[in-house]
Amino acid sequence: MRISRANGVFGVEFYDVDVSVISEDELNQARAAQNEHGVIFFRDQRLSPEQHLEFARRWGEIVVNRFFERVEGFEQIAMVRKEPRHKTAVGEEWHTDHSYDQVPAKGSILYARQVPGTGGETLFANMYLAYDSLIDSLKKTLSSLNAVHSSKHVFSKSAIEEHYGQEERYHNHELATQDSIHPIVIVHPDSGKKALYVNPTFTVQIQGWTVDESRPLLDYLYQHAIKPAHVMEFKWEKDSIAFWDNRATWHRAKNNYPTETRIMHRVTIQGSPIKGCGAKENADGAEADLN
Repeated sequence: MRISRANGVFGVEFYDVDVSVISEDELNQARAAQNEHGVIFFRDQRLSPEQHLEFARRWGEIVVNRFFERVEGFEQIAMVRKEPRHKTAVGEEWHTDHSYDQVPAKGSILYARQVPGTGGETLFANMYLAYDSLIDSLKKTLSSLNAVHSSKHVFSKSAIEEHYGQEERYHNHELATQDSIHPIVIVHPDSGKKALYVNPTFTVQIQGWTVDESRPLLDYLYQHAIKPAHVMEFKWEKDSIAFWDNRATWHRAKNNYPTETRIMHRVTIQGSPIKGCGAKENADGAEADLN
């Protein structure tokens, strides 16, 4: 297995390894790289859906996304597709997967089945770097704050219709009922590093503050997080894998291939409860108190 730095400020690419038969030693090297960088990549894979799932299980229990369409015959694999008739790409706004869950997802393994001739890149923002580059006084303030995350304004039927019109790629709108509370600064359960844990798509407000009161600080953090010094771009090839840690990164898909098709298969790994570095924990799983 060859290892090289990705073309950006963070990230690691792995070559000459078949993840369907990856050794435990190689897997440990990949784990260490993901803990350090937040996202890792594997090129030139040839995976069946069964092999995709088996690779994912070596990292943890699989969690099924409630809202994405599924790959036929494989309920644990989400279909992420954009065809020329679709005006929007799935995940084209900055976000981290499943932050609306009481126990957010650990990571997502995205496998490229079909990619456009040009375009369709994915951008990643590193939340370790975003936190580290904040001024100390703001770090201190954030350490005592929690934020509210929700799925309701994104995946409910009314939200989908408002933003996308008649959209067949999203399902189970009645299940968009999640509100959760997480520290704004978390301590990563594996790396022990501190990371910023809010995102523009699913974070709705700071706990105990109104939405209007929360907006200036959250907007500042969002703009800070996507500074060039914190962001890298991954150029897809067919049969590539991107595996990101949702506790340490944001991501967004570029919607820049209007006449072509992009089809990806995604398997998501269940995480563990996340802890902060000073904020009162929401350990009992109580629903968020929204203002």
